[in-house]
Amino acid sequence: MLIDYLDDTNVVLGEHMQLVDELLHYAAQEEKVSDLAELSVTFVDDARIQELNRDFRDKDQPTDVISFALLEETDDGYPVEPLPGMPVVLGDIIISIDRTKEQAELYEHSFERELGFLALHGFLHLLGYDHIEPEDEQVMNNRQEELLNGFGLSRN
Repeated sequence: MLIDYLDDTNVVLGEHMQLVDELLHYAAQEEKVSDLAELSVTFVDDARIQELNRDFRDKDQPTDVISFALLEETDDGYPVEPLPGMPVVLGDIIISIDRTKEQAELYEHSFERELGFLALHGFLHLLGYDHIEPEDEQVMNNRQEELLNGFGLSRN
């Protein structure tokens, strides 16, 4: 899987990008995502994510992570299968580093745990997980915890 990274904040350490990279590759393997999949992860500040949240979600406030899924679906809701040998472009994950720091303190766990959680949360959205309905939220939350724990980023 190919992941492009962009740090608009110029504060994300190489070790943090490596953590996200390893976690997303682990999750991709566990979710049986094609090796030809591609996505991007961009790290921004609160001002930039607020602009995106306002422009694309009509919510004029900062948020922690936004995903823009690019997988096409058929009329019956199933993903369109790519042609053999062609890349599968999953989409984009945008993470607010300001929110990551704030929420790590608020939830009393490490910056790394929060960054991993947000990256994984965004990734699962790209794969079609959602949390609008309570049943779907439970499925997504359970999967996030399974993957974070399996990777070694448990809450403790």
